[in-house]
Amino acid sequence: MLGRGINLIVATVLVIFTYSCTQRNSSQVAGEYSGSESCIECHDKFYKLWQPSYHGQAMMPVNSGFIAKHRLPDSQPIEVEGHMFTVEFRDSTMMLYEKDGDKLIKTYEVLWAMGGHNVYCFLTPFEKGKLQNIPLAYDANGKTWFNYPESGVRHFGDEYPEDEALPWKDAMYAFNTGCYSCHISQLSSNFDLSTETYHTTWREAGINCETCHGPGGEHIRIFKNLKEGEEAKDIGLIVTSTFTPEQNTDACATCHSKMNPITPSYMPGDKYFDNYNLTTLEDLDFYPDGRSLGENYTLTGWKMNPCLEGSDLNCVTCHTSSGRDRNKDNPDNSCLQCHTDKAENIQAHTGHKKEDGLTCLSCHMPKRQFVGRFLRSDHSFRPPMPEATIQFGSPNACNQCHTDKSPEWANKIVKARPNGNYQEETLKWAQLIKEARDNDWTNVDKMYKYIADSETNEVVANSLIRLLANCTLDSKINILLEALNNKSELVRSSAAGGLGGIQTAKVKDALLKACEDEIRLVRIQAVNAILTFPENSFTAEELSIVQKTEKEYVTSMTSRLDNWSNHYNLGIYYQNKGNVDEALNSYETAARLYPESMMPLINSSVLYSYVGNTEKAEENLKKAVEVDPENEAANLNLGLLLAEKGKMGEAEKALKNALKVNPEQAVAAYNLSVITAPRDLNAALQYAKIAADARPDEPKYAYTLAYYQMENNNKKQAVTTLKTLLDKNPLYYTAVSFLAEIYLRDGKKQDAIKLYEKTLKTEGVSDQDKAGIRQAIASIQQSM
Repeated sequence: MLGRGINLIVATVLVIFTYSCTQRNSSQVAGEYSGSESCIECHDKFYKLWQPSYHGQAMMPVNSGFIAKHRLPDSQPIEVEGHMFTVEFRDSTMMLYEKDGDKLIKTYEVLWAMGGHNVYCFLTPFEKGKLQNIPLAYDANGKTWFNYPESGVRHFGDEYPEDEALPWKDAMYAFNTGCYSCHISQLSSNFDLSTETYHTTWREAGINCETCHGPGGEHIRIFKNLKEGEEAKDIGLIVTSTFTPEQNTDACATCHSKMNPITPSYMPGDKYFDNYNLTTLEDLDFYPDGRSLGENYTLTGWKMNPCLEGSDLNCVTCHTSSGRDRNKDNPDNSCLQCHTDKAENIQAHTGHKKEDGLTCLSCHMPKRQFVGRFLRSDHSFRPPMPEATIQFGSPNACNQCHTDKSPEWANKIVKARPNGNYQEETLKWAQLIKEARDNDWTNVDKMYKYIADSETNEVVANSLIRLLANCTLDSKINILLEALNNKSELVRSSAAGGLGGIQTAKVKDALLKACEDEIRLVRIQAVNAILTFPENSFTAEELSIVQKTEKEYVTSMTSRLDNWSNHYNLGIYYQNKGNVDEALNSYETAARLYPESMMPLINSSVLYSYVGNTEKAEENLKKAVEVDPENEAANLNLGLLLAEKGKMGEAEKALKNALKVNPEQAVAAYNLSVITAPRDLNAALQYAKIAADARPDEPKYAYTLAYYQMENNNKKQAVTTLKTLLDKNPLYYTAVSFLAEIYLRDGKKQDAIKLYEKTLKTEGVSDQDKAGIRQAIASIQQSM
């Protein structure tokens, strides 16, 4: 009947991309950079506009000039991680003091300041060439210092797993890894992987002219050598005035997006998705309706902007290249180029009197202050949706002004208007986003319809596709195959990535075609998915396509050697190719670079177990549990491994932890039923029921439940469980034999024969099972 040994099913999550990077990649491009001061001679007007701009002052040295100009006050003592920190300014230096009570622990000299529009952040030198954000930042609007790491906490309440502030010395707060290339120009990180040391250099602090126009050396040479009256055939620069709307937005988005770089360099004019991958609503830093919950910059919301359809609207429509607002004196200017009808009767459109002073931006682009004191404008341009506030907790412009009123009050007013149903479509797909995040696939057919509909916004379709990675239904395959033909390169890329591990001829052919897509992001996602196919399944021509694109994929994973997730994904790549040693080396490198990362430890433990090194597998899983004691995958895998090694007490503890985190963790519950059965049959019965209820599609769990019901003298329940199991899985021959045996024990030989005969008639019964059934029937008949 039921074996007493543990069924070790190692569960692990293989992530194709990590969508958490927020930095622009380094610019390592051929050409002579000359610096912004070289532009003054001919472009004095533009230089004077640029120099004091947000771009020009994105990063500034902290020296006597900075201190005299900005006149920031000394800080009050602020507690961070149990120590008190204080900032003090001198004539030409800025110092940070760390104290434990009255005892001075350490003094840090501050060398650089970033930002200042809303918040000043500051950098101090650390070991191995790092520049680290200090734990205090200055709120320029509120005129106060605050705990900077705590400002990163933004998930609250029952809807989200609650954040904890990262330690201020965490790698995520290092300038070299987290914020570097959006605050300086022409950077080379010069990271030495062998020593984990940076030798970071840059041409100029701030975002300079050459960031958008490319190297200026040739441009200067051309014009200095021009003879009087002669015109240059080629000015030796990238001319942004000739950019298409898409090129303008792509150039800005390299900094103003939450993304992951896939190439070592980017030059303005290149396609965004040839160089970056974009985070969308699969990330919990967005509310389900797409409103921003954290620091997500701009592009994801911008791609949800309905004004992009049928217009040339782009970043440069409203902003200059140095970041200034073109419409500062007339905020409605850009909107009124298309929406003149709204301006003719502003009261009818807004429900507010003209003298209330509302602009288009008030309702369609409200500013929101995040916990970290940063002000960000909503670039989706969507109207206020108070019902989304009610359902998902997301902000809406009505209640950002009417703070004394409830979203229910605002929603009542909105719905009473002539077009009061405008929220409905957003609420429909947002609910599906929420369900997919919760692994609730009740309405998966509705998700499929949104993905398949060519009119669905690409961010919505892409988010649903990425969330389908957790869906085990085979029905998603055709939807993903269809999505490979979507007009959106982002959607095509995620559809390709979602087909990884699905080994059918139709999928292989589709992925081969995607490997030759015009967009690099699509190609590398497709090749990463197709590498799960055995190499001998390809023709010579097909293999040539795969290998060519494979090189692009490897480049994408080696463009940032200091990024732990790149090494982690390289581990997956090598694992798919069957190169165990390289996979383990990549996983170990990822874990070494960022010890708090869980998945390299979990995945490496699977491989160590596979090659028979169970000691190392156990060591890495215990490290993972130490990092996150409530991590489901780490506890589950640790419990399974310990059980396989015969350490049943420790195994039971780990599996119970996994089940505590996820009360529907069927694998943990099933194995707990096996472990506890010898000493506590009632506990085994309860665990088996949890597994069977959580995974009704897995007949083994229902069979196990029936077995323990019989062991516990609950024959009636066991029969009911087995009949229900066989209604759904009539070919599960082990359950057929078990139910027939129960009938025979009770002398119900005719019922046993009927059961066997019914099974024999079921389509799909194997020849081996047929022979066994006929033999069983003959044996029963002989005994009658």
